[in-house]
Amino acid sequence: MQTLRRSLRSSKVILLVAALLTGAVALYLGVGYRVFANTTVHQHLIARLTLPNDLKIERFADVSPLGKPRMLAVLPSGELLVTLVDTGLVVKLDGQGTPSIIASGLNNPNGLVVRDEDILVAEIDGVVKLPKLAQGWGAKVPFIRNLPIGGHALKTIKQSPTGDLLINVGSSCNVCIENDPTRATILRFDHNGRPAGALRTLGRHTQSAIWAKGLRNSQSFAWHPITGAMFATNEGADNRSDQKNGAINDALPPEHLNQIEGGQHYGWPYCWADPEHAGQMMQDPNFLGDDQFCATTQAPAITFESHSTPIGISFLDKSKLPVQYLGDAVVALHGSWNRKQPSGYRVVRVQFRNHQPVAVVPLIDGWLTQQQAWGRPVDVIVGHDGMLYISDDLNGWIYKVSPNSR
Repeated sequence: MQTLRRSLRSSKVILLVAALLTGAVALYLGVGYRVFANTTVHQHLIARLTLPNDLKIERFADVSPLGKPRMLAVLPSGELLVTLVDTGLVVKLDGQGTPSIIASGLNNPNGLVVRDEDILVAEIDGVVKLPKLAQGWGAKVPFIRNLPIGGHALKTIKQSPTGDLLINVGSSCNVCIENDPTRATILRFDHNGRPAGALRTLGRHTQSAIWAKGLRNSQSFAWHPITGAMFATNEGADNRSDQKNGAINDALPPEHLNQIEGGQHYGWPYCWADPEHAGQMMQDPNFLGDDQFCATTQAPAITFESHSTPIGISFLDKSKLPVQYLGDAVVALHGSWNRKQPSGYRVVRVQFRNHQPVAVVPLIDGWLTQQQAWGRPVDVIVGHDGMLYISDDLNGWIYKVSPNSR
């Protein structure tokens, strides 16, 4: 055993020296090295990614010295915004991908909305506004307060085509009955940040913000460009079985893409999509709800592979990608953390027909090599230039996908 350890240490030293000799920077992560600073090395990693021949991908920006990039937004100027959740920053990227910090000291910033030139940022416990000044943006101002923390705590905020603000509040647990009714929901607020939930209240009763329920962790959403229907990604529970007291089945539950409608319940913690019968829900045999409850819940529009962790979603109608992509959406699958055979670590294309999703096909693959991930896509967005941008919080990069004219 001591000989094996000495051999492993020697191998690590050799790898580190080789990286330094090529001008690269290597970080030891306990399970290997992640090399990203040298141009030749980053091009080598990009070359591992596979995508259709009519598309190409490149590294647009490296923000790893500043933090881990999460959600993206676009300024009226065309510059990209990205949140760095671990370091509390919001960063602006110019047309060459050069980052500049526009806000710091934020509490786990995640989702972003740009309104005129003001910026709304979803922190872990609320939403703040960064008012636009003549030069840059001002200090944060509270906008929506007292969102629950703990568990699936990161918040995403998006603005609907009608100007309402939608915010996800993930569950506090893997599977449980929540004490706080705003957990495992999507909340809706009006343009001014006032609750505007599905159930309207009158008189002295406080208006609820709850728009949809039974959503364990819906980290992103987008609206169909023609119908205006809202679609949200959602992550299913871990360590489930299809039998009472049975062994864990890694194939369950599938991840969901839900069409969100006000007042609907989407199943968690009692139900998930039936893999054998599209459009139907099945009961978790180890966490029972009321009889026939699952029949009252809303089945997903389509599903993804179990535990693949779908996060960012964006429609491609405003992109300049080849025409066959323009009616579809893309979703970032961040990747599983406890599956024996890892899933996700890719970007998929959700094909739509008659304004409804009909198939999920790979778009960009290759961040997972021999069960080791060197990248984890988080968010996807179409920039003002019509190109597709992807954030990656493992290596700290932003990718740019464009038509391949070769």
